Amino acid sequence: GYKTMSLKLIRRGEIWHVQGAVAKQRIRETTGTKDKRLAQKIKDEIEQAAWKRHLAGPESGKTMMAAFIAYREGEKETRFLEPLEDYFGHKLIKDVTVGAIIQAAIRLYPTQANSTRNRQCITPVQSAINHAASLGWCNSIKVARFEESKSVRGFVTVQWANSFAEQAIKDGLPHLAALCMFMLGTGARRGEACSLTWNAVDMENREAIINQTKIKTERIAHLPAPVLVAMSNIPSNRNPYDKVFGYVDGDSVSKVWSNVVKRAKLDHLSPHCCRHGFATAMLRKGYDVKTVAAMGGWKDVATVIKHYAHAITDKTVTDAIFDTKLTQGINQNNLSNSNKRINKL
Repeated sequence: GYKTMSLKLIRRGEIWHVQGAVAKQRIRETTGTKDKRLAQKIKDEIEQAAWKRHLAGPESGKTMMAAFIAYREGEKETRFLEPLEDYFGHKLIKDVTVGAIIQAAIRLYPTQANSTRNRQCITPVQSAINHAASLGWCNSIKVARFEESKSVRGFVTVQWANSFAEQAIKDGLPHLAALCMFMLGTGARRGEACSLTWNAVDMENREAIINQTKIKTERIAHLPAPVLVAMSNIPSNRNPYDKVFGYVDGDSVSKVWSNVVKRAKLDHLSPHCCRHGFATAMLRKGYDVKTVAAMGGWKDVATVIKHYAHAITDKTVTDAIFDTKLTQGINQNNLSNSNKRINKL
């Protein structure tokens, strides 16, 4: 358990942070200053405020730190919580207004895109508060998102993947070639693919168990023939707990991936574009969106349509309306009806 009062000053980089507990309430917050003397005063104020809340009783309200802890215990998405815990920690939930959340997004991510502010601040803070509301601690809240630029993300095609894999093999990187083919063929996210171990792969039955950490589920993915071949070419002793593609995590792939793209003289597409390619190829082959979502591990069908389905830009696709294979039966019926009218005349 926590000590009665054990707040400490901890230096992270140049900034002092407060961490510990007061009256069994966990506190974790930044002082926002490099000055240790000022940080000490801020720590003392935080301790005093925590004691006031404790002595005032339950009616004094829950803190954001309590909301974040409950959110974590509810097995929710936690990737972006740490800086939010530092920023909001000691504040009462009832005092965290829409304006305060928006201001936090700007302060925490001053140079990042609006999409980052939405994803890494507004969404998790709103979700944590609304989770607290479901526990009866406060009222729910709705925060308007920052307007995001509607840039179109590219997607990997089979031709692009083949060229990439060919260059990667030339560069002595067969595991990178296999990673590309695996992500395109299964729709796996970069992190999911990089965390795949050999004990989760059944080459004989052409299956792999993908641990979807983002939505906290597992799925069994089929391995198409080109994927199976690429994975078979990875030099490895196949130790059960070794990572299949040899990368520590998704971030360690980025630089080597970009270098291969440049040497292959391909349009720059990120590893995540393989997932876009999976969805787009499946939809263009005529599979319904529900099947595509299930095969690619999307929890929400609408997400596939909104973010991963890429329209064909070639305007001549409308020629399909008059394709003779499609209209042959119609034309024959029209001709037959015309002949009947002529005969009547």
